[in-house]
Amino acid sequence: MERLRSIAGRTDGTGIDAAAASVEAILNRVRSEGDRALLALSEQFDGVRPDPLRIPSAALEAAWQACEPALQRSLELAHERILDFHRRQLPADLEVTGPHGERLGRRWRPVQLAGLYVPGGRASYPSTVLMNAVPARVAGVQRLVMVTPPGPDGMPNSTVLAAAHLAGVSEVYRIGGAQAVAALAYGTESIPRVDVISGPGNLYVTLAKKAVYGRVAIDSLAGPSEVLVIADHSAQVDQVAADLLAQAEHDPLAAAILLTTSEDLATAVPAALERQLAGHPRAEITRAAIRDWGLIVHCDSLETAAELSDCFAPEHLELLVEDPEPLAARIQHAGAIFMGPHTPEAVGDYLAGPNHTLPTSGTARFAGALSVETFLRHTSLIRFNREALESTGPAVITLAESEGLHSHAESVRRRLARLQG
Repeated sequence: MERLRSIAGRTDGTGIDAAAASVEAILNRVRSEGDRALLALSEQFDGVRPDPLRIPSAALEAAWQACEPALQRSLELAHERILDFHRRQLPADLEVTGPHGERLGRRWRPVQLAGLYVPGGRASYPSTVLMNAVPARVAGVQRLVMVTPPGPDGMPNSTVLAAAHLAGVSEVYRIGGAQAVAALAYGTESIPRVDVISGPGNLYVTLAKKAVYGRVAIDSLAGPSEVLVIADHSAQVDQVAADLLAQAEHDPLAAAILLTTSEDLATAVPAALERQLAGHPRAEITRAAIRDWGLIVHCDSLETAAELSDCFAPEHLELLVEDPEPLAARIQHAGAIFMGPHTPEAVGDYLAGPNHTLPTSGTARFAGALSVETFLRHTSLIRFNREALESTGPAVITLAESEGLHSHAESVRRRLARLQG
């Protein structure tokens, strides 16, 4: 249990205060200097001066046309499935007629501008483009503003740009890091201030989102990726190892945990990990994650495994057991649950349909996936008629007076007096 807690808190170490101070300085600089700060900070951190900041729409279309046909078809399949699933999430407006004829309701409307952060760095993430742009489009957001770091040649990854074109995102800026979050939150000469910022990033991006929350909405504070696998005797050793490595290859801080009722599996997996790491193109990153944040636990029962899993509240939970449905019903805290041997977590990353932006670092205890509702706001609607006010007004007066709010009570009392006069 203690080891699970230490893995969950793996980003709580020293250095956070220094990083937060750096982020605050970046935010203040962008807020006061605008585009000039963005260009200078990009040159400082990325070695590129992205002038102009905006990528022409023609470049997005060209990136799409340059994709291999197989990649185009795969992106289109992912887009279609993500779109279908998120369309089913749209909440309905609520209309209620009260006992005295009063009308009550809740109305959903999209935000006007959404900022989408798509990370670069160790890998490119066209899937993140789709997972953020699609729910925003489904919600009805009219203007999507995407930011993504430039590469060494001054341009972001071409597949990321191709995915933006496919998803209908035409406004893309080649800027990343905390400075990109600042631009979205405060606005600059080139980049508009948005209403909500979504998308994962590194520690500096996450701290920047935390700092600007309240000025804009955010989707979540995403930490390093993690997977927890619960497996029994039916699980295949090579598949379990591959699934653990699939998370570990993301980042040296990624966590990969196996809870198993099979002693044979627990014994065999370390050797399988080593075999699959031989010649691995991201071996250094993956080995670091497995070494520092990997864990294998032999459990006496699936119930014990479920209890441990709920304590950890994993971002991704795989159930590689003979009968996953009852175990899934037992689980209380998980960002996404992948059931059975034919459902590796990778299908959720790319094209299953549900969103892959999930709560990390134990926040699945109270948070869920990015969704259409991330880009919506709801407004309450209230209309009382005479009967409703006459019936409930005395109670409102009593409650207002109990709180010492004279004018609250008076606003109802004067209306009742007029009605009764």
